[in-house]
Amino acid sequence: MPAWDISPSGVDSVTSLVGLAMDDVAKDVKAYGEDVRSAASSAGTISAGYCGAAPVGPVGAALALFVERTAGDVLFLSARASKSVNGAIEATNFYVAGDLEQAENAQEQAAKAPDMKAILAAALKKSADK
Repeated sequence: MPAWDISPSGVDSVTSLVGLAMDDVAKDVKAYGEDVRSAASSAGTISAGYCGAAPVGPVGAALALFVERTAGDVLFLSARASKSVNGAIEATNFYVAGDLEQAENAQEQAAKAPDMKAILAAALKKSADK
């Protein structure tokens, strides 16, 4: 069992700062998505005139492919940060309550990578529901 020397107020302070940083990242990711859509539609195509929906040119297609292939990485960053913060809070609460075994278990669970299959499935479902 690890040696414990935790400052609950220090944990609260750090997790609050991480939460604020996570909020900023979420805003940046949303802006990134909007900027990519704008860039893709502004990049133009090599086709002459068109009827109906604007065609997607090679730059727009490349941007869409890039976003599609990096979406999992972006979701992982958020999931990893969230799991770490929640695990630190949970472990600290067990520590304060004097349950060092549960604190250790919470710490071990927080250190495991998030289940990205479940996270991606939830994100796809949420996107489809919109």
